[in-house]
Amino acid sequence: MILVTGGAGFIGANFVLDWLAASSEPVVNLDKLSYAGNLHNLDSVRGDARHVFVQGDICDAALLERLFAGHQPRAVVHFAAESHVDRSIHGPQDFIQTNIVGSFRLLEAARGYWSRLPADARAAFRFLQVSTDEVYGTLAPAEPAFSETRGFEPNSPYSASKAASDHLVRAWQHTYGLPVLTTHCSNNYGPYHFPEKLIPLTIVNALADKPLPVYGDGLQVRDWLYVRDHCSAVRRVLDAGQPGQTYNVGGGNEKPNIEIVHTVCALLDELRPRADGQGYACQITHVRDRPGHDRRYAVDARKIERELGWRPAETFASGIRKTVQWYLEHADWVANVQTGAYRDWVQTQYQSAESAPSAPSARQAADAGA
Repeated sequence: MILVTGGAGFIGANFVLDWLAASSEPVVNLDKLSYAGNLHNLDSVRGDARHVFVQGDICDAALLERLFAGHQPRAVVHFAAESHVDRSIHGPQDFIQTNIVGSFRLLEAARGYWSRLPADARAAFRFLQVSTDEVYGTLAPAEPAFSETRGFEPNSPYSASKAASDHLVRAWQHTYGLPVLTTHCSNNYGPYHFPEKLIPLTIVNALADKPLPVYGDGLQVRDWLYVRDHCSAVRRVLDAGQPGQTYNVGGGNEKPNIEIVHTVCALLDELRPRADGQGYACQITHVRDRPGHDRRYAVDARKIERELGWRPAETFASGIRKTVQWYLEHADWVANVQTGAYRDWVQTQYQSAESAPSAPSARQAADAGA
């Protein structure tokens, strides 16, 4: 039995589904079901006795103690987090509560349970912290990619809260001996991605004939990782990672945001053309950049390949095509997650084009690979 936190969210749900597809080992899935947690993500395992879903908060110490005592997990895979940078800028308190206080409560519950295990079970136990490359800060255009030895320089309330929880995890290993593992992933994309993030928002807005918002000049660079590749990396680290070690997980796909949007538009032009014959790129709208927007992330994933033999299975071309096709085939899922609260958020967050910098020139767009 393993305990997964945040297993109804984007990455966590993909992990649970992939785990149950590949293994007979049961999963206890703890999720608060906040706005981005969605039980419809888990429809395919409804009724599966190997999947035990518990709605609850990782800040609830009493609940955590009951789950550990009742289910006796051999490992914890900790996905649960507030993860949207924009939301953290407008309301950081939830990020402090979930990402720091919640991680502390989970660590303490795990430590109490682990300390009472027999020696062999205690040696085999693992606590895997799933974190982000954003804790490392931002990179200059020619600067080497983030390695595991780079110091933390978080620049948003979200990344600062994740860095804080990473420090707690490290401290619980150093002080108490809790056998922990940490992964730092690059930008994920794929099925079940809540449509506040760049790729699903572009797909959903394009099909709804709405503006496709791009922050500033759109030349912010990210390394893009298909979510199922990320899940396979987490499984590999859980199986063979060395306690106390950190592993970076990247897709090897550094691309500027404007190129991502144009790629999605081109795929939609092919797979679901607009009725008027125009390309979806005509809907691109440059909006005011967000405060403190990191310019570039890039992940050096050579350690996990060298030591654990993991590498991504998907190229960006194959992964983004699968992603667009999934959204086209799951219109009901998209409609279900687009609540009134979600629509209000998008309207508030993405300001009109009149408040944005000028759109990039044709030469800038060409330089960006758009």
